[in-house]
Amino acid sequence: MSNSPMLTTIIVNYNVRHFLEQCLLSVCKANRNGEIGDVWVVDNNSSDDSVEMVRAHFPEVQLIANQQNTGFAVANNQAIQQSRNPYVLLLNPDTIVAEDTLTKCVAFMEVHPEAGGLGVKMIDGSGTYLPESKRGFPSPWVAFCKTFGLSAFFPKSKVFGRYHLGFLDKNETHEVDVLAGAFMLLRRSVLDKIGLLDEAFFMYGEDIDLSYRIVQAGYKNYYFADTTIIHYKGESTKKGSLNYVKTFYQAMIIFARKHFQGRQASLFIAMIYGAIWLRAGMTLVGNFFKKSYLPLLDTLVMFGGVWVCKVFWANYFYHNPYWFRHSFMQFNAPFYTLVWLASLWFSGSYDEPSNLRRLTRGLLLGTVVISAIYGFLPQDLRPSRAVILLATAWSMLALTALRFVFHYFKTGNLNVGRTRLANLAIVGSVEETERVRELLRQVGVEKNFIGRIEPETHLTGFKNADIRFQILDCLGAVGNLDELATLYHLDEIIFCLKDISAAQTISWMERLGPRIEYRTVPEGGDTIIGSSSKDTAGELYTTAVRYRIANPTARRSKRLLDLLLAFCFLPMALPMLFLVKNGGGFLRNLMAVLFGKKSWVGYSSGQSGAANLKLPKLKSGILGPADAFPDKQLDEATIRRLDFFYVKDYGIGRDLAVVMKGWQELGKT
Repeated sequence: MSNSPMLTTIIVNYNVRHFLEQCLLSVCKANRNGEIGDVWVVDNNSSDDSVEMVRAHFPEVQLIANQQNTGFAVANNQAIQQSRNPYVLLLNPDTIVAEDTLTKCVAFMEVHPEAGGLGVKMIDGSGTYLPESKRGFPSPWVAFCKTFGLSAFFPKSKVFGRYHLGFLDKNETHEVDVLAGAFMLLRRSVLDKIGLLDEAFFMYGEDIDLSYRIVQAGYKNYYFADTTIIHYKGESTKKGSLNYVKTFYQAMIIFARKHFQGRQASLFIAMIYGAIWLRAGMTLVGNFFKKSYLPLLDTLVMFGGVWVCKVFWANYFYHNPYWFRHSFMQFNAPFYTLVWLASLWFSGSYDEPSNLRRLTRGLLLGTVVISAIYGFLPQDLRPSRAVILLATAWSMLALTALRFVFHYFKTGNLNVGRTRLANLAIVGSVEETERVRELLRQVGVEKNFIGRIEPETHLTGFKNADIRFQILDCLGAVGNLDELATLYHLDEIIFCLKDISAAQTISWMERLGPRIEYRTVPEGGDTIIGSSSKDTAGELYTTAVRYRIANPTARRSKRLLDLLLAFCFLPMALPMLFLVKNGGGFLRNLMAVLFGKKSWVGYSSGQSGAANLKLPKLKSGILGPADAFPDKQLDEATIRRLDFFYVKDYGIGRDLAVVMKGWQELGKT
């Protein structure tokens, strides 16, 4: 390979700051401090301090900070047009490259002048091979097989499995059709001939389009198996969403109209539209089932329990199976069930299904609400308080049993509510291991720390290695990681990238596979990064500020308080018109809160001020934290601090305090 710079690496970033930092650290190591070429980051108007991080920690990186999200194709083209090296690498920010990845790839391209583009072997955060590392062109037949699942049922078939080319050995280098946009090495002279990325594609499809044009121009695309990278995947895109389905298949339509003609184009587009409806339907059903299967089962169990308790009490106490009126099953049973279900939801029981404390709290709260309303019902709708108590006891027992059953089938044990701490080992030096443990303590993540694993392949220079192990909590050397993982029943391994190479980390993840969860710690970083699935967003253990208001339970509690206060204000609406400063504004605000347009308490600095501070989004507030101090003149800096601590340490008591002290301003508009 030539001694002059050969490669321009381009990373397009959008709100994945911590992944970008880790990616840049790996690229800079692989780039040998600029010896191989230059590195560019194009940021698409991120709101998570990505730009500030690049400027502060990677001054050698060329940075383009866009003021809007221009999309993948436009952003890459910006950097391609400003760079000059003979090769261009388009790289996703949620990746880690090995130390020799760039040199190996450029060397391959140098000895294969027919190669227009190159992709590599990719694994996800669980060490599982990503089949999209090599793909075939999406012809109508390939699209048909993909849409109707034939490629999934026959992945190694040359007839049905052409979408991911499953019949080609993943451990061997092959000529392929399509390169993955996550790692796409391109020859600049070919780009000069065929043009840059097509900016008609916003987020998907540009890699397929460019790969197709490379082959049409007489060049070849290669899948290069001699180096492997990690692609956490799912971090910049949420594949379980309708938006993904729409955006992805819309890109396929653009591709079909551009490259196919006549009947073939019509057939392809018809296939794509069929796929859109099929995948959209599957996504809706899948998402609904994931979120609703437990509440639906709870509803059936509670409703059935009310019926059983009614039958039992009618026979046992009244000695008359027909004692209760038909209205009981038409009104009372559905009403009790819905109240309990709503109480379970507000208590956060469905956020943590195995949390029996939340389950009990939700059912008891629901029983209190039912009892409170019971006295206001007409006489014919107040059949028996005993049935309410019996049904509450039934629901407690039945729903708890249901949680035990689901937990057993999921984990193989009955320790509901007593989650076993994951057995953790850290691969790194003594100093890095202690730093990682401190990071875990700071973010409140509990693990069963088994010990440290020496990053050197073998332990040498010690006459009594067992003494060294005991003193430093050292389990052994990384060269025996597979044996150590089995011996100590490890559930999670954290690799300190300051002490162990990315290549070794990737190799061990591939070797051990998805039975263990893996995380990495960038050198000097304050974030522990990992992902256990290619279809889910990467997971972060970070010391960055955590806002309590971001918790779903806290948000529901805030909404419930808004409604309760609104219902309390309704019968007082007339006198309130004369007590608050703007009576008409109060009525409008009351309606806005009831219909979910506003909240009684939001940011004092307004929506724009909160956005500038990068605080969590809230509904527009009638009052703000500063309204708790009506007699004080607060400067802008103090107001910003009050907003910050309001969302960081949120509790409904804060909202009540603001409303009680600033109630005269409830008519503010």
